[in-house]
Amino acid sequence: MRSGKLGFSLIELLVALSIMGLLVSIAAPRYFGNLDKAKEDVLKEDLYILRDAIGKFYADRNRYPDTLQELVAEHYLRKLPADPFTQSPNSWVVVPSEDPSMGVVQDVRSGAPNKGRDGTWLKDW
Repeated sequence: MRSGKLGFSLIELLVALSIMGLLVSIAAPRYFGNLDKAKEDVLKEDLYILRDAIGKFYADRNRYPDTLQELVAEHYLRKLPADPFTQSPNSWVVVPSEDPSMGVVQDVRSGAPNKGRDGTWLKDW
């Protein structure tokens, strides 16, 4: 027969929790930093794809699209991507053409109010 009680003492539990807390405090900043980097990379890729579709539309039709949805309707895009920071496909900011007779959407930018990791505004990318 065992004479001691089964289980852990309070000190053993506190030591284990403090070790776990230390490990989480080391890993958490890296995790959230990687999330921000991933969102920025997705934003850059989405902007490239949107601008490429606008360029192809212009090359084919000799005018810019009137809306971003026209790129989807004319099969230049399967669907309008969501901005990774705003989580919405409706937050893209359209840069209009200087000549309205050439269409409306000459360029597109992010509608996110954040700054990137390099300190530049995402809306200026």
